[in-house]
Amino acid sequence: MKNTNNTQPTSSFSSPSGRSGGALTKAVRLYGKKDLRLEEFELPQVKDDEILAKVVSDSICMSSYKAATQGTDHKRVPNDAAENPIIIGHEFAGEIVEVGAQWQHKFKSGQKFSIQPAIYYEDGPVGILSAPGYSYQNIGGDATHVIIPKDVLIQDCLLAYDGPGFYPASLSEPLSCVIGAMHANYHTTPGSYIHQMEIKQGGKMAILAGVGPMGLAAINYVITREDRKPSLMVVTDIAQDRLDRAADIFPTEWAKENGIELIYLNTGDIENPVEKLKEISGGGYDDVFVFAPVAPVVEQADAILGHDGCLNFFAGPSNPEFSAKLNFYNVHYAYTHIVGTSGGNNDDMVEALDCMSKGLDPAGLITHVGGLNAVAETTLNLPNIPGGKKLIYTHKNLPLAAISDFEEMGKTNPLYAELAKLVAKTKGLWNVEAEEYLLANAPEI
Repeated sequence: MKNTNNTQPTSSFSSPSGRSGGALTKAVRLYGKKDLRLEEFELPQVKDDEILAKVVSDSICMSSYKAATQGTDHKRVPNDAAENPIIIGHEFAGEIVEVGAQWQHKFKSGQKFSIQPAIYYEDGPVGILSAPGYSYQNIGGDATHVIIPKDVLIQDCLLAYDGPGFYPASLSEPLSCVIGAMHANYHTTPGSYIHQMEIKQGGKMAILAGVGPMGLAAINYVITREDRKPSLMVVTDIAQDRLDRAADIFPTEWAKENGIELIYLNTGDIENPVEKLKEISGGGYDDVFVFAPVAPVVEQADAILGHDGCLNFFAGPSNPEFSAKLNFYNVHYAYTHIVGTSGGNNDDMVEALDCMSKGLDPAGLITHVGGLNAVAETTLNLPNIPGGKKLIYTHKNLPLAAISDFEEMGKTNPLYAELAKLVAKTKGLWNVEAEEYLLANAPEI
């Protein structure tokens, strides 16, 4: 790994207007396999069909780990990354700084934003699979400032955010993945083979291996959703501490107030999990979501499907040969079926931002906070770092720190002492007040 910091301190940022070149930015760039470098460089002058933006926060995704370890073998990373490195990070939010003439009717300086990275732009650096955070030299989440290109803008993938704070907008992309999965499930009615898209209203749902970061997002979305809900939601895992944390963040009483019977179940302590799960549901489930690419979990999901049950394989395996057994007798006679989703679309992202503006707080996803200086090491070691999302504030120089360690760190560092007090107000979860304090008081990169 190369983790160089070739930056010189800058006291402030100014618009590049009137300059022969562009603005300075600091960013983590990918040159090749496991070759990430924190560097300072000059952005090009903003064109009429582009927007200059300040990034405030980015959450590190396992997809960035895959891109960083695969380098140019990754389908979204250009072959010439060694000569023209790309900025990593695609779950980011910030503020618009300068708007090119062609977009001044729609955007303005000072607006908060999020990005839908799955732009599928045919003329992008790697063709239709091009995406910010994987394919572009001047836009990615792990930077202080970026240029939002026309590729993003003409597809309406720059999304205004009017809610509190910045971290919710950073997490709108992972939440959109959950939303897309819910919308992708389908059912039929007796005598008809027309697919009715969506989870079953008032049905029975199971989320297996469901207390990781994305599982927590799914629980939150299902409970707070207004237009469609299951009557029963069973969430499983084999780690009691993770289940306990989920139950503390999303209590069963809160779910009941919103019309859902929520049950957390440790299947690691049960001799026959399938039998127990079917007993709880009274026979089987309408919608089953698999949040871990583990064959026995997939097979467990298939075994608990009820009539016309839909299995959504949400987890993305890294092994292209990954497989599991399915009961095809039930496929034929019980109309069970399987779907898979990979990411949300633009509509899902808009819905995620709308949910957040109405009060959905995705803070349960976040377990660690750090600065831009921590990105390279964190990204390359992501599978070995426990917990949920690692949230980066790109203008800050901070080690990656678990929120649960703030109190201990606060014994020698007053910044963390205050942050510990602030997160204690929300059961140890990150919150807007803590974010505002960090942005005002943490050291600059």
